[in-house]
Amino acid sequence: MYTKEHIHSRNQKLNSFQLSKLHTFEVAARHCSFSMAAQELSMTPSAISHRINGLEEELGIQLFKRSHRKISLTTEGERIYLTLKQSLNALNQEILEVQSGEVSGTLTIYSRPSFAQCWLVPRIYKFKQLYPAIELKILSGNENINFYGYGIDIAIYYDDKTPKKLWHQEIMSETIVPVCTPYYATQHDLIGKEHNLRQCTLLHDNQAWDYDSNVDEWESWARKYNIESIDQIPSIGFDRSDLAVVAAINNAGVAMGRHSLVKKRIESGELITPFSNKEIPCAQRYYIATLPNNHTQKIELFIDWISREARL
Repeated sequence: MYTKEHIHSRNQKLNSFQLSKLHTFEVAARHCSFSMAAQELSMTPSAISHRINGLEEELGIQLFKRSHRKISLTTEGERIYLTLKQSLNALNQEILEVQSGEVSGTLTIYSRPSFAQCWLVPRIYKFKQLYPAIELKILSGNENINFYGYGIDIAIYYDDKTPKKLWHQEIMSETIVPVCTPYYATQHDLIGKEHNLRQCTLLHDNQAWDYDSNVDEWESWARKYNIESIDQIPSIGFDRSDLAVVAAINNAGVAMGRHSLVKKRIESGELITPFSNKEIPCAQRYYIATLPNNHTQKIELFIDWISREARL
């Protein structure tokens, strides 16, 4: 039970004594043991317990659940431990970089799968050539990730909405255009004949900008060029734009391609745009997002690099 004084203390900034106690908390939380924390810090278990009790009193937050010879983090304690761990890791990494004069350490990037597959991964070697000491981890998924829980440094999203609580910057815009193989276009007499789409199978990303986008990309394109009843044409939906493109490459139908992701396929002749390059701009943008006030040197270098690549 915490008093008004305890609640008032929550609004105070951490002082030097509490920072020292937070170090004790980090060690105890890492081991989930006061005894093991005492060994690492050359203290007695009772001294560790006393420090933790004092920190809990001052913060007005219960950090550990205590039972007979066992402790475990509370939900609040887990949140504080994860944040503290990330902060200490970042501080240690900055110290190493200052000492060595070279930017190093791990940079974890989370991206939409299609963008990672078709755009980011084919170019990522360039970043490694510039900064070989930075260890990259690239994760992908369609959901908006929790930065705090997954150790993500940077997220790359494709959406028409930007996050309110994250720092973000647009990387590039996008257009969409139907694509298929030359063979499929010939077989279905598609060159310059949009009405012949009714004989085809439409391939599309069901999660283009929402978990239930369905044929929205095709419908947006069809409205622009006055093509009716697009929703009555047989289709195959995927949860990734690049899978729709792979299906098109294998003559499964006509994919709604995002130009930045299919550009090289078109240039190589593997795919064509059968309707005289008829494309439309998307409301969605690719943008990069990070936690506010968390622009480490590694993050800044990656943002600068990807921004330059997007302009090429």
